[in-house]
Parts: sequence; C-alpha cells; structure tokens
Amino acid sequence: MRVLLCAATTGYQVRAFDAAAEELGVDLQLATDRCHVLEDPWRDRAVAVRFHDPARSVEAVRRLAAERRIDGVLAVGDDPAVVAARAARALELPWHSREAAEAARQKLQSRRRLADAGLPVPEFGVWSAESRRRWEERLPVVVKPAALAGSRGVIRADTPAQLQEAVARVARILDTPELRARRTPEGERILVERFVPGREFAIEGAVDRGRFRPFAIFDKPDPLDGPFFEETIYVTPSRAPSADQQAILETVAAACRALGLEHGPVHAECRVNGEGIFMLEAAARPIGGLCARALRFEGPGGAVSSLEALLLGHACGLRRLEDWRREGQASGVMMIPIPAAGVFRGVDGTGEAEAVPGIESVEITARPDRQLLPLPEGATYLGFIFARGASPEAVEDALRTAHGRLRIRMDRPVPMAVTRP
Repeated sequence: MRVLLCAATTGYQVRAFDAAAEELGVDLQLATDRCHVLEDPWRDRAVAVRFHDPARSVEAVRRLAAERRIDGVLAVGDDPAVVAARAARALELPWHSREAAEAARQKLQSRRRLADAGLPVPEFGVWSAESRRRWEERLPVVVKPAALAGSRGVIRADTPAQLQEAVARVARILDTPELRARRTPEGERILVERFVPGREFAIEGAVDRGRFRPFAIFDKPDPLDGPFFEETIYVTPSRAPSADQQAILETVAAACRALGLEHGPVHAECRVNGEGIFMLEAAARPIGGLCARALRFEGPGGAVSSLEALLLGHACGLRRLEDWRREGQASGVMMIPIPAAGVFRGVDGTGEAEAVPGIESVEITARPDRQLLPLPEGATYLGFIFARGASPEAVEDALRTAHGRLRIRMDRPVPMAVTRP
C-alpha cells in the first residue's frame, strides 16, 4: 500500500507519519513544497509541489501516479489539504472534495456555508472603509486575516481606536514578504466578526465516507478572550456536561455536512455559551504541530495506535475507525507560548519539568539563535509539553506546574538609535 502525504517541508508531523507508515508497512509518498530545481535533495523520493498553485501540483502528482500506484491520500495543513483533494479527484481516491477543502480553508467561505446551513456563527463581514461605522456599532469585534490559521493575526477590538489599529496591524502582517509570495485575492481580505464569549473546545475526528466519527473533545481551560488568541492547554476527556458534549459533536457533524467534508481527518473548534454552539472552524486536516501526541487509541486485541497511524490506515483501507477508541487515561498538551519578541537562546529546566508527576515529555521545537515573534505576528510555539493522568484536572495541573519550571532564555531586540542631522 502507498499513501500520498501532502505536507509542508517544515511540518512537525511528517516524522510522526514516517513512524506510522513503518508500523503499518505502508509506503509513504511525500508531496512537499520543496525546491523543484534540485532533484530529490533529501533522497526521500518526494514530489515537489507548490501549495499556492494546486493545478500544477496535481499535474506533478499525476506524473508520479503513472510510475507508482497511489492507494490513498492524506494532508497536513490547510493548503496541502486542497492539493490532496484535487489529487484524490484526479486519482479517483476517497478524500474530501476540492470544493469542501477550499471552503474549509477560507474563513469567509466557511462562515457563509455554515450560516446558510442554519448553524450559529458569529456575525461576520469583509472589512472595508464603508463598513467601519457598522462594526463600530457592534463592538467588541474580532479582526482576522481571511486565509491564515493558528490564531495568527487574530485581534480583538473593544473601541473604535482599537478597531482601526487592529485592521492596520493585520494589513501589515499580510504585507510581509512571506505572505505576499503566496497571496491570493481571497488571502488579501480582512474579516471582522462579532466577539462571541464562552468556553472554547477543540474536536478531533474524521469523516468516513460521509459519516463523522469523533475521536476526542479537548477542553481549552485558559480563557481565550483577547486581545490576542494564543492557545496553550488542551485537555481530554472534556469536563463539559454530557449533554453539552453530545450537542457539540452533533454540531460538528452538521458543520462537516454543510462544508461537504466527505472522507478524511477533521479538526474543529467551537465556542459554547447560553445562546448556542458557535462553530469557529471545521478544517479538512488533523490537529497541527505535535499536538497529536496527546491522543492514543486502543483497538482490536489490545493494540495501541497513534493518531497518525489511525489516519494512515484509514486512508488506505487498512483500519476501520469504528474499531478504535481513545485510551482510558486523561491526557493533554501545552503549546509553550513565546513570551516576547527576541532571539531565542534556549530553555533551562526541562529536566525539572519532566520530573513533574504525570508529565511524559517536554519537546522544545524552536531552534536556538533564531528570531521569534509571539502572536499575533508569529506563527509558531517554543515547543510542547505532554501529560497523562487519572483525571483531566490532574493533567491540567501537571502541565501548568511543568511550564512553571521552564526558564526561557531570549535576547530582547535592542532599539536602534536615531541620529538626527
């Protein structure tokens, strides 16, 4: 069996999928956004694609499939999911449709489809000078780029002055060289939404030929009220009442139908308050970074599986989702935030953090001597802390205690002196 994995070369999860492929005896074929001039620079036979140019990327996959049979597709990331959808259609393999993957990737399309299906979503619109008065009358609001993920560029505004500054700040983020290089007309848009208070949850699952199958509901115990929306702790199982959990899963299933997600992983997020369950996203991809390590699954004969192995087996028909359940223990992950802009030098105290009862590992993924930016401009974390325990409360406490033992070393930027003639 051979599965095509569409993933950025910088993605953390590629190594995890490599390990899963070895476990299952599957040949993992990478499609990555690497240099297309050098021939196989990493000797892994990956096909070079450009995620901002899906049509040409699919032609490269077609040429590959003429030489090597492809039995399934997977994707890590929103842009790779669109290429995977196009490739699956070209190769007649099950996956989310192209239209669904594109709608899930673009916040504006996603909001429209969910609203058209009658699902609660925040009041939303595209920012323009003409819409300024409208949004000033609806404060507090959230300003965000239409095509970025991971809370990047997401800013809350409570006053007219904050609204103007938030829009200007998001525009500066979109004008960075990195984003200009892959900008699309949709990606230039700035969205404004009414701020929705409430508890936030993340839901991991997959659609199996049209049927949504949940894996886990993660609580986000830290309040995400702004001005920025940096995520930190995920803990499962959820401590929400059973009726609320069931309603959340039903809403996510309805969101998958509204977007047209048909076959493959889904990572969804929502906010819950007295007015209902507000969908924030239903992405055609698995959870990002190393966060999937917080999940383990038990299957036939006491077998244990990672999320990557479960998705890989599902993609090529080696594993049935209904045969697997999340392990009995509580588990969680903390995405270690970047404390301030500066040059990252290292982290002390990882041994002390890993000695905390319940902590499985501390993984520092940021590279020393690199300039790092926190949200809303930044797009990364320092690393991840993983914990397991008898209860969600014990897991959350272990994560907070371990984080408190880390000592992050950063050199703050030195302001440049201004000389006047």
